[in-house]
Amino acid sequence: MSLLKLVSVLLDYPQDALWQHGDELLQAAQAAELAPARRATLVAFVRELLATDSLEAQDRWLSTFDRGRAMSLLLFEHIHGESRDRGQAMVDLIEAYRKHGYELSAKELPDYLPLLLEYLSQRPAEEARDWLKHVSHIVGLLAARAGERQSPYAPLFELLVELAEGKLDLAALRQRASQEPRDDTPEAMDQLWEEEAVRFGPEAPGEDCAPPTRLPARSAPRQVQP
Repeated sequence: MSLLKLVSVLLDYPQDALWQHGDELLQAAQAAELAPARRATLVAFVRELLATDSLEAQDRWLSTFDRGRAMSLLLFEHIHGESRDRGQAMVDLIEAYRKHGYELSAKELPDYLPLLLEYLSQRPAEEARDWLKHVSHIVGLLAARAGERQSPYAPLFELLVELAEGKLDLAALRQRASQEPRDDTPEAMDQLWEEEAVRFGPEAPGEDCAPPTRLPARSAPRQVQP
């Protein structure tokens, strides 16, 4: 399993199948071609995740990435927000995937970071590095925010910044993140749901009036493969 594929799996919503492939994930982390300290951190993350009950791990993931926009794994949300430009960017990204034979299901969102990493794990190293550099400013901010929130996911974002070989000042980003108002509090979420309550078309809320979620609806969990 490549390093980018491993990080993709670890950042994705932890489906129950993840624990069935625990030995494979741990082996991939231990074999990663990284500096010893970074590899040890990656191994520790995998061990901790596998030692966590699946329901607890899933709740932690939702608390981290699906409450508020600041930690969203949808990259274009950080660039375009809800503007119309986001739609065209999505179309362009889908076409880039298709150009290399990478097809998405109807419900998969192309700017979902774990999906992008899975795609890059199949591309040449130089090309993957260029893509990572292109999104490193977003990933760096996610790393800073995760670190500021003392999230166990922070090292994964920091690793992606290192793989991009970019020159990001994580200390400055952490300072910026420390000054941002939290958007994952109950009060902030109530306000967000009120703002998004009126929706039409495919993104309209269901009849049960459940609050919107940014968790990508995936028709089936992607397999954990080498």
